[in-house]
Amino acid sequence: MNLQRQFLSLAVSAALLGLAACSPKSGNITGTDTANETADQFVARVNTEMRQDYIEMSAAQWLSETDINDDSQLLASKANERALGKLGVYAEQAKRYDGQTLSPETARALKLLKLGITVPPPKDAKLLAELTEIGTKLNGEYGAGKYCKDPKNPASCQDIGQIEDILADIPNKSYEQQLEAWQGWHTISVPMRKKYQRFVELNNIGAKDQGFANTGELWRSGYDMKPADFQVETDRLWGQVKPLYDQLQCYTKNKLVAHYGTKGEVNGMIPAHLTGNLWQQDWGNLWPLLQPYNGVPKLDITSALEKQRNSKYIGLVTDFVKSNGRQPNAEENVEIGRAANLAQAKAMMKEAEGFYVSLGMPKLPESFWQKTQFIQPRDRDVVCHASAWPMTMDGDVRIKMCIKPDEDSYTTIYHELGHIYYYLAYQQSPALFQNGANDGFHEAIGDTIVLSMTPEYLNSKGLVDTPAVSDEATINAQMRMALQKVAFLPFGLMIDRWRWGVFDGSIKPEQYNKAWWDLKAKYQGVAPATARGEEFFDAGAKYHVPGNTPYTRYFLSHVLQFQFYKSLCDASGFKGPLYQCNFANNPEAGKRYWAMLGKGASQPWQQTMKELTGKEEMDGSAVLEYFAPLQTWLKAQNEGKQCGWQAPEI
Repeated sequence: MNLQRQFLSLAVSAALLGLAACSPKSGNITGTDTANETADQFVARVNTEMRQDYIEMSAAQWLSETDINDDSQLLASKANERALGKLGVYAEQAKRYDGQTLSPETARALKLLKLGITVPPPKDAKLLAELTEIGTKLNGEYGAGKYCKDPKNPASCQDIGQIEDILADIPNKSYEQQLEAWQGWHTISVPMRKKYQRFVELNNIGAKDQGFANTGELWRSGYDMKPADFQVETDRLWGQVKPLYDQLQCYTKNKLVAHYGTKGEVNGMIPAHLTGNLWQQDWGNLWPLLQPYNGVPKLDITSALEKQRNSKYIGLVTDFVKSNGRQPNAEENVEIGRAANLAQAKAMMKEAEGFYVSLGMPKLPESFWQKTQFIQPRDRDVVCHASAWPMTMDGDVRIKMCIKPDEDSYTTIYHELGHIYYYLAYQQSPALFQNGANDGFHEAIGDTIVLSMTPEYLNSKGLVDTPAVSDEATINAQMRMALQKVAFLPFGLMIDRWRWGVFDGSIKPEQYNKAWWDLKAKYQGVAPATARGEEFFDAGAKYHVPGNTPYTRYFLSHVLQFQFYKSLCDASGFKGPLYQCNFANNPEAGKRYWAMLGKGASQPWQQTMKELTGKEEMDGSAVLEYFAPLQTWLKAQNEGKQCGWQAPEI
């Protein structure tokens, strides 16, 4: 996740997150008069102040997510309050230049200043303080969330990592165990519901103060096109890729029915707790049920990573015995296990760094290795949701993760490093331009690298068997990727479709949960196995809702990454089926990619897109080209099967 638009989701660009207190009448932070500034002078001042103020906000937010307690939450809330207050001043002052003839650079900077806000600040100081306090509490409640079978017994409590492990263990966990785990996690969001309702009200007040009908309209305005046109564009892109998703949903549902009997579907839809994922956004853990062909080399990254971790653990135990002349006791075993986890996590990160360096990009700074959170601490609550952090605007970058030796963590590392290298590429730009061409770009960078992790690449890292050259092996590899990429597409749309309705009032507070599941049915063909009434707040069980992170960016990224990938494969000189391309170690692909990253948000995304791909528009055709063999295979498998589902009318 890109933290330059996230920290409580208040960002204009990278730097609008660390702003010191400033009232509408106080001028700038140096106390000099600003009433007679030209537009160029105003933008220059804002860029300077952002760089100066940014460090405080990032530090406060880092503490609030890596050590969740009352003190760190207070610091983050107050830092956010100051930031939003000054952001409101900037936005108000920028209106002085409406209608003036401006240089292209200044005009774009002012546009980003006005449209890049994801948490619009109310002008009323009391409402602003309330907004930031609620936002921090929502973020903290999610991070500290646990499901306790017996609230009086702490030993019965499970955090998100433990619950994810249960859902992921398809071969060994029963239908009932998975259902309990899924329902258990969704208890953590019930207390958020009233806070979130008020959070929406305050957001909308801020949006109206900025001249927008509601916060959803503000969010849709940040894509160098009209808000209504952006919604139409995302509908068009979904229409391109939906036939592929429908085939995957049908195949998956019928495999679940074959395994679980009638419990494997709900009115033609996939039961929410049976995808191996809390939110049904990634179906990779269903591989044991969905693998098309046995008898070909396995693409089991998780098993290989676990073996690597265990070998480190055994080595550490051996070292302990040699040093102490005895076997470790239980407490020492736990610490040795943590040391093995940390060593494994760093090794995984180092391997991912190697891919970027092979393209000609710089090595990560030493501070990255010293300050990154690699694994879940044993002594405090943290937000485990993976995120990439630019702590300053001049190279202090780090990642916050709770890495496990599994495929999901492995690919997530490559994804998060995409953000990190984007930060490093545009760090010399003015503060207002320190962001992606659009937010979908930022999310697509690392995933483009993931697409290049072909079976041959994974074999070179010792993670899969020697790849076989056969149609069966191709379908297996494509299925592995589709369970991540294709399964995600409708989920990437539906979250903001829900929030846009919440913001514009078409989804009333008393309909929050019904609307959530209606949209999941419409887009994903997914349904809960048991009734989910309005006593629940299931949207809040997904980090990006209490964290207030716009989500359509992730849908866009799942289209853009295939466009980027195709362009980089072409640049590398690759000839062959798109899905076979691996551009690691190719300097020409790296040079073009780095050049694009360096542009940041300095120009409309359409121009940046054209410079890399030759086209100005987003296009799902590369997705279909990549998965063409799998789509043909799925159609054959689904012939004569029960496909489709009846979603409620919305």
